[in-house]
Amino acid sequence: NLQNIPIRTEIGREIRRAIIAPPGCLLISADYSQVELRILADVANEELLIESFLADQDIHAVTAARLFNVPLEEVTRAQRGLGKTINFATIYGVSAFGISSRTELTPEQARQFLDQYFRTYPRIREYIEVTLNQARERGYVETLLGRKRFFPELKNPSLPYNQRQAVERQAINAPIQGTAADIMKIAMIRLHERLRAEGYRSRMLLQVHDELVLECPQEEVAAVTALVRDSMQDAYSLRVPLKVDVEAGPNWRDLEPV
Repeated sequence: NLQNIPIRTEIGREIRRAIIAPPGCLLISADYSQVELRILADVANEELLIESFLADQDIHAVTAARLFNVPLEEVTRAQRGLGKTINFATIYGVSAFGISSRTELTPEQARQFLDQYFRTYPRIREYIEVTLNQARERGYVETLLGRKRFFPELKNPSLPYNQRQAVERQAINAPIQGTAADIMKIAMIRLHERLRAEGYRSRMLLQVHDELVLECPQEEVAAVTALVRDSMQDAYSLRVPLKVDVEAGPNWRDLEPV
């Protein structure tokens, strides 16, 4: 299962080192950078997030600076880590208790940080409320491209509380994660068509969440790198630019930015 090979553990990295390109070829890895947070900025129309992405700032550090009320350049690694946790917790509908279980914060401290987060980004709270109301009233939510995810169980008044909370977290996340999946599929279709139309021997091997992996003859690396980046960044227009990090190397572990 190539979707689930970890990259942060040593054994996972060793497994990735075993996935090699054929002689005369390199592997290219192209990864959307923070695509779900960029989609969140768009769907919530949250100006502070949009401005940060347009300025190409470190969005986790920006959030931490606002949570801790410190200048951006003074944000510590630990503070940035908390900013990252809360940014992604919002996407996945995680509660204060969920944040505390992932950090060293007490539930009360996590609640205070979450409240400060929503004061900083009020339109994200509005997005969550509107999305949950739609899921409850209509029984579905939609991606930006109109694909529906149905949640009929939310219309069941006897659904146990814990199950309802879990389904509501899915409903908050579905338009964001679903839009990211839609964008990736568009990028894959367009990239495949361009590789064929322009006569390249390079080919897509694998999609892993926000990442595409290609097999590329060495003489095509420069041209295909540009093609991949353009196809992925231009797949869909948001209020903020889509950003793609591209790397190449002889195996799936030993990759260098290109």
